[in-house]
Amino acid sequence: MKMPAKDIYHDTVRNALIKDGWTITDDPLRLVYGKQDVFVDLGAEKLLAAQKGERKIAVEIKSFRGRSEVEDLEKALGQYILYEDVLSENEPERELFLAVIQSTFEVIFADSFGKLLLEKNVLNFWLLNGKKRRLRNG
Repeated sequence: MKMPAKDIYHDTVRNALIKDGWTITDDPLRLVYGKQDVFVDLGAEKLLAAQKGERKIAVEIKSFRGRSEVEDLEKALGQYILYEDVLSENEPERELFLAVIQSTFEVIFADSFGKLLLEKNVLNFWLLNGKKRRLRNG
């Protein structure tokens, strides 16, 4: 089983989640469906005292630093759809998020392809502010 390479922002996102009160449960989160394995970058959970329960998330981290922003966007969207579908079968209580640097989000999703994706698809984002190194739910 080959482990995927970590994104350049992996440790930054991991540390920001911990700082925000999340417990990292999986690094990476292995999803098995049939005979196939895929890996989401992080699995995390947070105790919700008021609701006496917990919130579980899966976070896929993307830097969008490849040869082409469109190719990076295609890969990220394909992974997101695949992971979301497998999670809906295996762990329906876990929400999937795409973690990106805020400035990257503003560039990629201000473009026509990005705008179209935001209009046509439901995508959850964690935006990482490069200066503060803090996450915020987008």
